[in-house]
Amino acid sequence: MPATTSSPSSSSSAASRASASADRPRLLLLDGHSLAYRAFFALPVENFSTSTGQPTNAVYGFTSMLINVLRDEKPTHVAVAWDLPTPTFRHTQYAEYKAGRSETPADFVGQVALIHQVCDALAVPGVSAAGYEADDVIATLATQASAEGMDVLVVTGDRDALQLVNERVTVLMTRKGISDMTRFTPDEVQAKYGLSPVQYPDFAALRGDPSDNLPSVPGVGEKTATKWIQQFGSLAELVDRADEIGGKTGASLREHLSNVIRNRSLTELAREVPLELTPADLRLHPWDREAVHQLFDTLQFRVLRERLYAALSVAPPAADEGFEIELSMLGPDELASWLAEHASGAGRTGLHLRGTWGRGTGVIVSVALAAADGAAAWIDPTQLTAGDSAALGNWLADPDRAKAGHDLKGPMLALAEAGFTLAGVTSDTALAAYLALPGQRSFDLADLALRYLHRELKSDAPSNGQLTLDGSGEADEAEADAIRARAALELADALDGDLERRSAARLLREMELPLVTVLATMERAGIAADEDHLLELQKHYGGEVSDVAAQAHGIVGRAFNLGSPKQLQQILFDELALPKTKRIKTGYTTDADALAWLATQSDHPLIPVLLHHRDVARLKTVVDSLIPMIDDAGRIHTTFNQMIAATGRLSSTDPNLQNIPIRTPQGRQIRQAFVVGQGYETLLTADYSQIEMRLMAHLSGDAGLIEAFASGEDLHSFVAAQAFGLPVSEVDPELRRRIKAMSYGLAYGLSAFGLAGQLGIAPDEAREQMDAYFARFGGVRDFLRGVVDQARRDGYTETIMGRRRYLPDLTSDNTQRRQMAERMALNAPIQGSAADIIKIAMLGVGRALRSRDLSSRLLLQVHDELVLEIAPGERAEVEALVRAEMGSAYEMSVPLEVSVGAGRTWDEAGH
Repeated sequence: MPATTSSPSSSSSAASRASASADRPRLLLLDGHSLAYRAFFALPVENFSTSTGQPTNAVYGFTSMLINVLRDEKPTHVAVAWDLPTPTFRHTQYAEYKAGRSETPADFVGQVALIHQVCDALAVPGVSAAGYEADDVIATLATQASAEGMDVLVVTGDRDALQLVNERVTVLMTRKGISDMTRFTPDEVQAKYGLSPVQYPDFAALRGDPSDNLPSVPGVGEKTATKWIQQFGSLAELVDRADEIGGKTGASLREHLSNVIRNRSLTELAREVPLELTPADLRLHPWDREAVHQLFDTLQFRVLRERLYAALSVAPPAADEGFEIELSMLGPDELASWLAEHASGAGRTGLHLRGTWGRGTGVIVSVALAAADGAAAWIDPTQLTAGDSAALGNWLADPDRAKAGHDLKGPMLALAEAGFTLAGVTSDTALAAYLALPGQRSFDLADLALRYLHRELKSDAPSNGQLTLDGSGEADEAEADAIRARAALELADALDGDLERRSAARLLREMELPLVTVLATMERAGIAADEDHLLELQKHYGGEVSDVAAQAHGIVGRAFNLGSPKQLQQILFDELALPKTKRIKTGYTTDADALAWLATQSDHPLIPVLLHHRDVARLKTVVDSLIPMIDDAGRIHTTFNQMIAATGRLSSTDPNLQNIPIRTPQGRQIRQAFVVGQGYETLLTADYSQIEMRLMAHLSGDAGLIEAFASGEDLHSFVAAQAFGLPVSEVDPELRRRIKAMSYGLAYGLSAFGLAGQLGIAPDEAREQMDAYFARFGGVRDFLRGVVDQARRDGYTETIMGRRRYLPDLTSDNTQRRQMAERMALNAPIQGSAADIIKIAMLGVGRALRSRDLSSRLLLQVHDELVLEIAPGERAEVEALVRAEMGSAYEMSVPLEVSVGAGRTWDEAGH
């Protein structure tokens, strides 16, 4: 049943809206700093920051508000007015103008520059003028625009803008946060204040404005000010007849008339500011899709980007035509002939599998194929005949039949459950996009199709993905699936070219794609768990949490919720008057870092109890999360994430096995719950010893550090001895601890200030130790400097395998962002190369196990450690091949040392 379909473009809606608004041009003017500051205080900074530590609450709030107002008001022209840091004419008239304002919050600094970048990407011009404020610029543009017959909408948090309101000019005033706004027309101003917009500056002059340091008339509030303006009609008339006002308020007015008259002059907005742009120059233009992608990637605004596309289809360039397909909904015994005709040649085939998967298993609901010749097929797996099943299985497993799909690890689990094997995948477009855009956090197929192909992924399929009871939605679902298969096919070609330009095609082909199969196999296997042990731990930690809480209650003298930041703030800072931590919207932070800092500032007995409570509560949370994850076979199946960390490191979720402490006794108790499964002999663990430092030695070529590894001495003791001119025997544990912290800290971009905080010493002392270290290990110093300099020139860092991390902020004018990027530049080559090496090792171990037809299997990868389940009689052979594959994963100037252990539990297998 062939059918041709294409997804609609947005050009028609853009054209209709443009024609509808052509008769009445509509200018939108936004007060940039006013709205940015509102956004900053409306959204808690602790909830809005990038993974690199850049605060984004003001940027997020401003951008969200901008998207909403563009969507709702549909302007034809737009601009954002900005204040300049230089004095204005008001400062000339009144030297104390705006004096006494509190210092700009540190977390706000730098966000205005990011908002400027957002506006640039969205093609929203910024306008400012030396000697004037943003609201003067707005007043001038609003006056010009209304005179030219345009409607004007002003968005601001400054009430002075109300004087601009007339039949052509409306003010949207932020009332609460960034989404709750009041629309002021002349009638609304009259209703709110009992005055006309023309009278509003007179009222404001009497009321004064503390934020601008404009004094009020003592004893005269807003009600009295309103009454006087209503009575006399204007401030000028009131001043002329001030003697008619009796009582204390009248005397106060007369005494402070000079302030009132000055206030009135300063409150009046300038309407003839010399500007380079006119309202006609502010027409809304299509925004730069690629610039939005790059900036939103950096800011990690995935949801906001989706809102932008959903809300502003008029603004971006119209998408090209959709995806055309010749769709066949295959019936019984039709699959083999379709595959032979369309998917058995040299061309690549797009593959989309719909279903559910996770926790090591899954179910396939439909299979859609899109061939290079434009043909597409849709198959219902429940309707497959024996011949169809064999044809599909053979095609899926054929490594010579090139295939492209999107995010295929989950579907692999479901295919395996149905008895199928997937091979011949030459592109996973989610993985390819991850390598091209490592700073992005989401790799949605529709988003990537818009970005790379300028095509919209639309169909008439039900939005909830559910078929109707009578099956009438099947055709729409089939079309949607086939379009996704076609999109993956075309996107794979585009990403192939992008990866070639970025020198990442080999990384995808030789590392990340083969690793998908390894990870899917590991997820499917899972690891056996001792449920009884976990239940005992749950009971133990639950009792300990209660005991620690009772201890805290006893110290304070009453019961309180140890998990409530508000209650902790009251107790720590109000009642106990302990030193203040970092200021946040709700008061002062009580997070773990803040409590650890308080422990260095105060010996109050409550602090160590709170820290202990945090530790125990976290362990209980870990145990609580593990118990429901045990399946009927007694195994836990984590999900490995390839596309989260920009450095290339793998992570795990549901449950997060990287969250289990490795070296603490409590963490070891939890690891005892992971055991060898039925039919297997033991667990075997293997990890790299000091891989970051070995990489530092290799990449820096520092002779002293290479000698340290060759000496046979304890690495950190040897390095300490070399740095400080001591015999190894005289290096005490404290000096070794400091040198170890510094060595690893340097590999992760730690500054002298950060090292001081980590060691609990003064920054000057930490800097002296770093200087002594670099004096002996100059190659490390030169390497670290070179990494940053090279990254600044290239715009990215590279690992030993060519994995790039793009760092545009290395050239930022904002010091905070630039320093953060420099730390990431120091960190990425070491951590990323370690990630590359463990991945190479996993691929090598997997191949070796298969080639020798061994029954032992890989179960887990956590940081630099592999966990295997060893079949009876295979331990010696597996241990030898694991050592060989891990040790030879990458040839360096210092050897890769592999530690191996075995035991019934994960803990016992430690070493």
